[in-house]
Amino acid sequence: MSIPAAAQETRVPPPDHVPPPASIGEVAWLAGDWTGSGIDGAPAAEMWLPPSGDTMVGLFVQENSAGGLMFTEHMYIAEENGSLVVKLKHFDPDLTGWEEKDDMVRFRLVSIEPCAVYFSALTYRCDGENGLVVAVRMKGADKDVNELVFRFVRRKAAAEAGPTP
Repeated sequence: MSIPAAAQETRVPPPDHVPPPASIGEVAWLAGDWTGSGIDGAPAAEMWLPPSGDTMVGLFVQENSAGGLMFTEHMYIAEENGSLVVKLKHFDPDLTGWEEKDDMVRFRLVSIEPCAVYFSALTYRCDGENGLVVAVRMKGADKDVNELVFRFVRRKAAAEAGPTP
């Protein structure tokens, strides 16, 4: 498995990688309502429903610095060929999709451990009792590969903690 020097959270497997066996129950810990900061420090949120059969459904919301909607993602983590895959579609604030009608972005499973799941270029891992780190590798307009890291806390835990001084 090769990890670029700039990447700290994400993993990218070799071309001949075979996703390991895994089931949806192994990522059920992701279920919940997560809130934190996202791109350029603007508010972001991610929600995951408990498993339904062999699939979990999620939603990601990225706000802009003015508090408006920047974009959303509709996401599935699903069992596929005895392993797991993330499938997602992006939408602009007016619900215009980024991907073509039948296309989606896919992330195949690289490895899984208690409270951490590593898909190709996408990571979900626990960060303490009520924290979640989500990291994704992306190519920028300049073709450089960057890693975006989102740090979330469970919304209920964040509300109970009160405002940050």
